[in-house]
Amino acid sequence: MFSRILVALDGSRTAWHALDAALAIAAEHAATLDTLYVIDFPVAALDLSGAYLSNFLDAAREQGRQLCTDAAGRMASRDVKGTQRVVEAGSIGEDVADTIARAARAWPADLLVMGTHGRRGWRHLMLGSVAERTLRLATCPVLLIPTHTSLAQPGEAPADPAEAAGSSHRAAPPAADLPDTAKASS
Repeated sequence: MFSRILVALDGSRTAWHALDAALAIAAEHAATLDTLYVIDFPVAALDLSGAYLSNFLDAAREQGRQLCTDAAGRMASRDVKGTQRVVEAGSIGEDVADTIARAARAWPADLLVMGTHGRRGWRHLMLGSVAERTLRLATCPVLLIPTHTSLAQPGEAPADPAEAAGSSHRAAPPAADLPDTAKASS
C-alpha cells in the first residue's frame, strides 16, 4: 500500500515516536523511508551579521546531521532502506511546513508521518502548528503522531484499552466483557 514514506524530524520525543511509527509501517510494507530535518530561519536570524548567521547555520546543519545519523541507525536495526536529508527552508517567506510539504511532493511520498506536539490555547495561537499547516498543504496522506503515543508491536495488544483508543478516555470494553445478548443462529 505504501512504498515511499517521508518522516519529518525535529529532535523532539514526538518526532522519535513518529519515526517509530513510520519504521513499523515501512517494515510491514517493505517501503523506502526518507527522513527529513528542516532548518528553519527564525525572524531573528535576519538581523544576524554574516559570521553569526554562518555559525547558526553550521550548528543547525550539525544538529540535523546528528538526528539523521541516529535515524539511520534505527532504520538499519529494522532493516528499512532509505535516505536522510537535511534541508533549509527555501526562502525567507517559506516556513517548515511549506518545506516539508514541498519535499513530500518532490520525492514523491505516498505517506507523510510527523509528530504533533498538541499545543492548545494561547500557545497554539502564538506558535501555530507546523503539523496542522503541513496537513493543509500536503498532497499525500498524513499520519500525525501525538506526543503521548505508545506503539504496540505487531500482534501485541496495548496494555491499557484506553491506549488503543488514542487519547480517548472512553475505550470500548473488550468483547469478553460485553453482555451475551446475541445468540448465534444456525
